[in-house]
Amino acid sequence: MPFTLHATDGSARAGTLTLPHGEVETPIFMPVGTQGSVKTLHPAELDELGAQIILGNTYHLWLRPGHELIRDFGGLHEFTSWRKPMLTDSGGFQVWSLAKMRKITEEGVRFQSHLDGTKMMLTPELSMEIQAALGSDIAMLFDECPPYPCDEKYAETSLELTTRWAGRCKEWVSVNQPLTAGKPQQHFGIVQGSIYAHLRERSAKELVELGFDGYAIGGVSVGEPEHEMFRAIENSVPFLPADKPRYAMGLGTPPQILEMIGRGVDMFDCVMPTRIARHGVAFTLDGPIHIKNLVHAKDPAPLCESCHPHVAGFSRAYLRHLFRAGEILALRLLSFHNLHFYLSLTRRARQAIIEGDFENFKKTFIQRYNTKHTTL
Repeated sequence: MPFTLHATDGSARAGTLTLPHGEVETPIFMPVGTQGSVKTLHPAELDELGAQIILGNTYHLWLRPGHELIRDFGGLHEFTSWRKPMLTDSGGFQVWSLAKMRKITEEGVRFQSHLDGTKMMLTPELSMEIQAALGSDIAMLFDECPPYPCDEKYAETSLELTTRWAGRCKEWVSVNQPLTAGKPQQHFGIVQGSIYAHLRERSAKELVELGFDGYAIGGVSVGEPEHEMFRAIENSVPFLPADKPRYAMGLGTPPQILEMIGRGVDMFDCVMPTRIARHGVAFTLDGPIHIKNLVHAKDPAPLCESCHPHVAGFSRAYLRHLFRAGEILALRLLSFHNLHFYLSLTRRARQAIIEGDFENFKKTFIQRYNTKHTTL
């Protein structure tokens, strides 16, 4: 079985996802390597952090250096020297972000490259072809991500298009049978429907009827209030099969991830840990801190009591100095730390689920994290 469920605690789940390039223990956070690289970090460092699976970005890798070149190198694993599992997104979210430069049709999406303005067309079939060439373990289906806010009619029309595109993706896969590491590539459908409960239910049921290896909840973390984000999960998960992995795309903060795990989600990704690290923000058990703030100028304490040993030896004062001096080490250390924080969080959540103590773990963590009411 590609996905094995080992324990549950309420709706929270601990499982193992078996992929062509190895096993992934869930719940899991997946570092984002947009251009085939998790910014500032070496693959060996990701391995040391305990990263079990990372993301590549279909849209960006298609534009540069091109999926044919990567295929000629033996796929994204060989090209990047990352030997563990990889997931690639479909390009749908990036197309959503290019709203001013794209036009959605039944065939696919016409848009202009953000690099040089070249007119391009991305279709469900081409998205699958690109991801097959990249050789990812998990390929996401091409979907349309509706904006927030949008009216119910738009969300319904978008959902129907996403379902039709999912059928075309499935047909392409059935004909071409893409392999990675000599084994079948896995494919995940993406539930849409914006904030409308009945549309989320409909989308989930239609995708399950088509049948895929796993299911993602898309169209979240696109500007909606947090309570709507949680509702989108609650209105999708009950209609997804228990024996398949569930993936909440593109989120979130540490408390949000624990809330999502508590609602039955297994997989997460987000650029936040590395993106805000490059701006001097570090996650701690007491909430995020801005290391460039003057309050840390003479602070001898480490970033957090749960620091990885590679970071624990550096004071907050020194890290602040590195940022003010423009040293690259500052970006690397905070990126390393923040990913360690996220990966440790999901490992601890998994253990709490296995021990039947997840709700207490979640409550205790969130209470402490939110004590200072820090906002990013």
